[in-house]
Amino acid sequence: MLNKSIKFLIENKLVSVLLLVLFIGWGTVNSPFNWDTGFLPSNPVAVDAIPDIGENQQIVFTKWDGRSPQDIEDQITYPLTTSLLGIPGVKTIRSSSMFGFSSIYIIFEEDIEFYWSRSRILEKLNSLPSNLLPNEVKPALGPDATGLGQIFWYTLEGRDEKGNVTGGWDLHELRSIQDYYVKYALSSASGVSEVASIGGYVQEYQIDVNPELMRQYNIGLNQVVKAVKESNKDIGAQTLEINQAEYLVRGLGYVKSISDIENAVVTSKDFVSIKIKDIGKVALGPAARRGILDKEGAEVVGGVVVARYGANPMEVINNVKEKINALSAGLPSKTLKDGRISQVTIVPFYDRTELIQETLGTLNEALTLEILITILVIMIMVFNLRASILISGLLPVAVLMVFIAMKFFNVDANIVALSGIAIAIGTMVDVGVILSENIIRHLDEDDGRLPINSVVYNATAEVSGAIVTAVMTTIISFIPVFTMIGAEGKLFRPLAFTKTFALTASIIIALFIIPPFAAFLFRKKSIKKSFSYLINSLLIGLGIAAILYGYWLGLILIAFGVTGILKLLEKLNEKKANYVNILISVLAIVFLLAEYWRPLGVDKSIFWKLIFVSIICFGLLSVFSVFIKFYSRILRWCLDHKILFLSIPTAIVIFGFLIMKNTGKEFMPSLNEGSFLLMPTSMPHAGVEENKRVLQQLDMAVASIPEIKTVVGKAGRTESALDPAPLSMYENMIQYKSEYMLNENGKRQRYKVNDKGFFELIDGRFIANPNNSEDTSLISIDRSQLIKDNNGEFYRNWRPKIKSPNDIWNEIVRVTKLPGVTSAPKLQPIETRLVMLQTGMRAPMGIKVKGQDLKQIENFGIELEDILKQVKGVKTEAVFADRIVGKPYLLIDIDREKIARYGISILDVQNIIKVAIGGIQITQTVEGRERYGVRVRYPRELRANPSDLKNIYIPVANGNQIPLSDVASIKYEKGPQVIKSEDTFLVGYVLFDKIDGFAEVNVVESAQALIQSKIDSKELVVPKGVNYQFTGTYENQLRAEKTLSVVVPLALAIIFLILYFQFRSVTTSLMVFTGIAVAFAGGFIMIWLYGQDWFLNFNFFGENVRDLFQLKTINLSVAVWVGFIALFGIATDDGVVMATYLTQTFKRNKPTNKKSIRASIVEAGEKRIRPCLMTTATTILALLPILTSTGRGSDIMIPMAIPSFGGMLIALITLFVVPVLYSWKQELQLKKELK
Repeated sequence: MLNKSIKFLIENKLVSVLLLVLFIGWGTVNSPFNWDTGFLPSNPVAVDAIPDIGENQQIVFTKWDGRSPQDIEDQITYPLTTSLLGIPGVKTIRSSSMFGFSSIYIIFEEDIEFYWSRSRILEKLNSLPSNLLPNEVKPALGPDATGLGQIFWYTLEGRDEKGNVTGGWDLHELRSIQDYYVKYALSSASGVSEVASIGGYVQEYQIDVNPELMRQYNIGLNQVVKAVKESNKDIGAQTLEINQAEYLVRGLGYVKSISDIENAVVTSKDFVSIKIKDIGKVALGPAARRGILDKEGAEVVGGVVVARYGANPMEVINNVKEKINALSAGLPSKTLKDGRISQVTIVPFYDRTELIQETLGTLNEALTLEILITILVIMIMVFNLRASILISGLLPVAVLMVFIAMKFFNVDANIVALSGIAIAIGTMVDVGVILSENIIRHLDEDDGRLPINSVVYNATAEVSGAIVTAVMTTIISFIPVFTMIGAEGKLFRPLAFTKTFALTASIIIALFIIPPFAAFLFRKKSIKKSFSYLINSLLIGLGIAAILYGYWLGLILIAFGVTGILKLLEKLNEKKANYVNILISVLAIVFLLAEYWRPLGVDKSIFWKLIFVSIICFGLLSVFSVFIKFYSRILRWCLDHKILFLSIPTAIVIFGFLIMKNTGKEFMPSLNEGSFLLMPTSMPHAGVEENKRVLQQLDMAVASIPEIKTVVGKAGRTESALDPAPLSMYENMIQYKSEYMLNENGKRQRYKVNDKGFFELIDGRFIANPNNSEDTSLISIDRSQLIKDNNGEFYRNWRPKIKSPNDIWNEIVRVTKLPGVTSAPKLQPIETRLVMLQTGMRAPMGIKVKGQDLKQIENFGIELEDILKQVKGVKTEAVFADRIVGKPYLLIDIDREKIARYGISILDVQNIIKVAIGGIQITQTVEGRERYGVRVRYPRELRANPSDLKNIYIPVANGNQIPLSDVASIKYEKGPQVIKSEDTFLVGYVLFDKIDGFAEVNVVESAQALIQSKIDSKELVVPKGVNYQFTGTYENQLRAEKTLSVVVPLALAIIFLILYFQFRSVTTSLMVFTGIAVAFAGGFIMIWLYGQDWFLNFNFFGENVRDLFQLKTINLSVAVWVGFIALFGIATDDGVVMATYLTQTFKRNKPTNKKSIRASIVEAGEKRIRPCLMTTATTILALLPILTSTGRGSDIMIPMAIPSFGGMLIALITLFVVPVLYSWKQELQLKKELK
């Protein structure tokens, strides 16, 4: 069937052309890279920076204003948790009880559908027993979003028409605009789950009643509440018909102003009314708040947009920006005293678009460079321009086909998913190389005897089985990755999909598209000389036009045209013309690589880049050429000294396994997001104003660092169930400048400099860049002040001493050491959201302490904190145990006997306390689209301290009033600020972080060992009822390790089965399988070399080679293991091709002695070394752009590429191992036959 399909397409080339056009067009439509599709529609694959690896969870959020965490825990969180535990598919329930609200996180098993779980929760909430929760409490389901849902943060600021900050707006004005206009407008954008507000003041009407006046008039608080409620009401009085016209009747009574409330009548006696203004003061003021937003020291109002579960983040952000553009013109404006017009403007301070675009840009660049390097390798090693075009054309078409499959199977495009294409490039090219090389060989041997279609068909049919087997080995070896669960499954299943799509696409193109086009390109054709002159003249003309428009690639067209004319004039024969065309193409590709691949950095000239790229590419290719030249000699020596030779790969394998045992472990390398999240905490007793002061100090300190672009700090929580943060928890979102100044398209831009290297500004001034002049300081410059000049220099935004983002973080740590503020681990926004929603902690590493008593949990945590500071590899300043019991409580203890004497109840007293101190919102005004609460309370001066509270008057039955001190005592006590629990058990956390260079798992294991030794020596006593366990990404690593211990052997077993079905021989399959063992060891040797300071530690053109190739300690993570699984498939390819040809050779030759066996081995090896080495060279060289990549996402791509790079380098030895083992097998068989 396969061969019939190939034959049909060779004979019907139009079908192949139509298929190719379909793949290219459809793939372009689905491309995630924001290409200009022209007349084609655009329907891109869903795009994000990284996969959402958060837990499958839902949130039940319950508000109960004014209640302490202890009340919330006892009356809401605990009863709700016990009820929700019975929902089908629930894995665990994690909860937090804080001042005024409860957050319950219900974590479901991975196979539970997201919206099904929501429906089950709603069903449970609707059927709760009537007496389970307090009457006024209504639990609600949180937004249908995940930890990665917070995609867009913004502030509202007053700005002029040029975008300059003007101010002029009060915080309560901005908050009203946010709550009643901006919030609702952005919520209507497609894909938005919710928009949450934070910062500023929510405006409300505040009635501060005077208790002394109330006592004199004998008025109780209940009467005031009743009076205000009854004075704020509209009614509808049906209709009236007057003169046959119908009128709708409305009775207007809503409060519109302060005077409306002041004139509300509380009571009346003898026709004299006592109004609100007679017993108190009414004012507009700020409601109590539990969230503050600050921008570089100035308090601001803002919001966060949360994307719906399953929505395309990039598309949602674009929809939100469209809404902002439509909304902006209609936002309020005012004229300031100085005459300037200040308009409310939405100013983003966190926009994930930038991270997504940079991540995709890194991948786009890596894929482009990989394709260019692959074309270069093919041209030089095949040395046939037509074949090179055929093979090279396979890659971009296959990539476009992957986009089609991703869209069809709903696989999102992100750094991990698209890395599957990047690491599959080598294997994708393999099939084209093997097929094209075989077609060329058959054409040379045929010498025109058979029709071109028959030759191409025979050549394709001969290797189609080997190609399918080789690629299927790689495809099927990735099947176990689909079985991964949890965070690692969510990370790497998309990669497994894309790699499978890429390899499947490469088979389809190699077997069904390349043969028909090969039959067309390689046919012997005669073109009229005049027509040839016309084509070549046209090429020269187009080249000249391209040069005039500034495109240097026009030189290439001119060169091709001149070569064609020289060939027509018989100055060059066909062979020489082919060589010249290949040389032109190679030079063009090398120039493109030098221009766009910047391993030497952006400050080096094009000349040095050309030299570097030439040395790297031609140097490695020269090594491979020498390898091919001496291959037969080396193979003969190996055949003559089998045991000595085989001891080399054996030693490599043993060394590799020893390295594996001693390599550090971690769950995943961290993705550089281009921003930091500073998350310290203040002391639990700190109030709103103190937290505001500290937050502003932190922001101003960070903003003073020259490399910082902007910093926005948050204390407390947004109005969202996704953000359960106490007021003492700070989140400072820090955006740092890119290393080099970027243009409006986000690309590095050169700017004009003078002869002294000073940058020229548009106003005529010159400034020195401190990277060129050591004695100058860094001046904050905007790109609009610089003059673009493609022949100029790049402007570096960082000081000379700042070499990496880690240096910026160290500067942040240095300036944020403030009294009363804890230290914070190094965090990033997305990473932290995932960790917090996965573990409940604000750090990737920690210890979870469970127990029944909060004080006991806190004390044990503090003991663990002291021990952790002694652990090698732990960052001492980042160790912090939760201070759970530290919030000051004022407890008003009502004496039941005393209130019984006055004939009042506990509820009577409690209601008065609640209204007088905290106040209660008794009604809500309706002012157009805006709604403001009305609150009754005592004036601040009468409730400022405990002694004032004693004088709160309580009405009694006979109409008199008594002070609170007569019936209650007030005492001080420390209590919890936050109560955390998991499956109803109380929980506290001890957070810590590792020092850079130490492996996460090694640090945790060292900590576990030290804690256990302290327990064994009785230095640490674990209280009864208390237990502890390490949590965070360490838990993910343990689960991943358990999964991989099954997945990796399963992958190897599947590969062996495929090999067995191909060769029908266990021994031959084992011979090919040795390539995996050698490559596996090679991957670990490369990982070991990466961590050795001496390896490649020298300068090359002024650049240290270790820095050039990002050489640093690589820990064994899930990313590395996925790289190894990819390597297993690739490592067998050469062995399969070699073993297939060896089998065919021995079937054909039937050697009768040892000498003829070895001669047949060498003959087979010589014929297959070229395609085998080409595939290896392509794989190795194509990975170089990834290994030297520094863009966003390279942190994850590099660990995946290292095993393949190192493994394939070492696996070159298998080109000798398989022939030697095969020879040994044949010699033993011959020996048995002769006996």
